[in-house]
Parts: sequence; structure tokens; C-alpha cells
Amino acid sequence: MGKLEGAYTALITPFHDNGSIDEKGLRQNVNFQIEKGIAGVVPCGTTGESATMAHEEHKRVVDIVLEEVDGRVPVIAGTGSNSTSEAIELTNHAIEAGADYCLMITPYYNKPTQRGLLAHFEAVADEADGDIILYNVPSRTGRNMEAETVIELSRIDNIVGVKEASANMAQIMEIIRGTDDGFTVLSGDDMTTFLILAAGGKGVISVASNIVPDMVQKMVADFLAGRTGESREMHYRLMPLFGDLFLETNPGPVKDAMNLLGMPSGPLRLPMVACEERSVKILRSDLEDLGLL
Repeated sequence: MGKLEGAYTALITPFHDNGSIDEKGLRQNVNFQIEKGIAGVVPCGTTGESATMAHEEHKRVVDIVLEEVDGRVPVIAGTGSNSTSEAIELTNHAIEAGADYCLMITPYYNKPTQRGLLAHFEAVADEADGDIILYNVPSRTGRNMEAETVIELSRIDNIVGVKEASANMAQIMEIIRGTDDGFTVLSGDDMTTFLILAAGGKGVISVASNIVPDMVQKMVADFLAGRTGESREMHYRLMPLFGDLFLETNPGPVKDAMNLLGMPSGPLRLPMVACEERSVKILRSDLEDLGLL
């Protein structure tokens, strides 16, 4: 597979019951991903509960993942913040630690204008000695990064791609149409991965692949190899899981599903709480249908 192609797992961060990071469990999850053929891993994204981590914890998780991966697959470290200076600090740490790419969410809560988004990412790219992937998820940040903004940022040498989780296909196609071949568009939403691949995207940063890395990677690899029928079949097979992992706010459902499977996961950190029983029942049924339980 090429440089930025395939399925990359947005890793959950497993916690002990007392809320501390389960470092052994994190290493186990990383090895499970690699054994199942994943293209790469993404620590400290939204799915990794980065918003509730102290800076030292954030850096520690990135360090553990890089150490455990040991060069076997690319690591895309989540380093975004709603403070530009914090984003620069986290990005520089990840690059110095050896991350292959840094994933930078648009600043949340502040709701910067498009000019503000340009200024933010330009400032980080200017200070960072490594490759950056933009991350647009308006449902969580309160601000959409428009196609024109992404296209403009794509002209900066070390901004190499975007994780698009807006589910706005017109906008995503506009980005693919307006950027050159060296800029990669990845799906940030499992449900739209197949469509984004059809439009010219190269893969996904996936929540579902915490559980089924082999299946999600196969779906993407088949599509990129021209086996579109097989890819489509896998998309529809996984579609109930893709939807139900968002029955409640991510990463609640995926952590509950992993707990059902006996994988290192543990509780969520407040203000996130475990899913309601009816959601867990649906997830259990999905896992049974996929032959995982």
C-alpha cells in the first residue's frame, strides 16, 4: 500500500477503574491491530478521549504507542487543541518522539472564522518539522472547515491530508477535485468510507477498526485494488456496526463493545458515561451477527 492509504484505527485509550491509563492494555490493543493487518494507528484522537487527558498523559500515550509499534506501521498522533500554542507544543512533542504524522482537529469551542482556521493551521505548520493531517468534524467542534479553506491549506508543504468527518459529500468531492495528488483525503466516519473511496479518497481513520481491524482494512484495500464489489459487500456487512457505534456519543459504544469482547477498554472518563442497557443490547447483537461473540 502507498504512503497514506488504507485503514488507520482511531485508538481508544483503555483506563483502569480508578481512571488511570491502562498502559499494558494499550500495548495489547496496539499489537492486536498490527497482527490483524491494520495500515496504521492513531493515538489521542477524539476516540482516545484526548479532551479529558492532561498534557503529560497525552504525551505518555503517544510515547507508549510509538514504542510498542516500533516502526511496524505508521503512527498518526492526535495533537490538536483549541489553543494554537498548545497544538504547537503537542505537535512538536509527537514529531520529536517519532510520529509519522500529526492529526490536528479544528479548534473547538472558540468557533474561529475560516480566516482564523487558516491562521491557526499556518502557525502550527510553520512551527512543526513534520507532516500534518487536518481533521474536520463539525458535529463536535461547532465549526465546519470549508472546502476552500482545506484547498488553500493543502498548498503548504507539510500539510499532507485531511480527515473528513463532515459526511458532506459535495464538500468532500470539492476538496478532492481542488487538491493535487500529493494531498490525501481520508474518511473520518466509517459510514462514509466507501463513498469517499469512490470519490477518490484513500482510506479511513476508523472507530470500528478498534474491534474489526481486519475487516475494515480489507474493505479499503479491496476498493483500492479495484475489487469494488468485494469492498461494497464488506461495507454493507459492517454497516449496522458502523451506525450503532454512534448510538450514543463516541467513544461510549466502542468502549462498551470492547468490554463485551473482553478487550482492554475499561470505563470512560467523566463527563462521558457508559451506554444505556438498550444500546449495549444492540451492540451485543451486532457483535453476534459478525461472529465475534
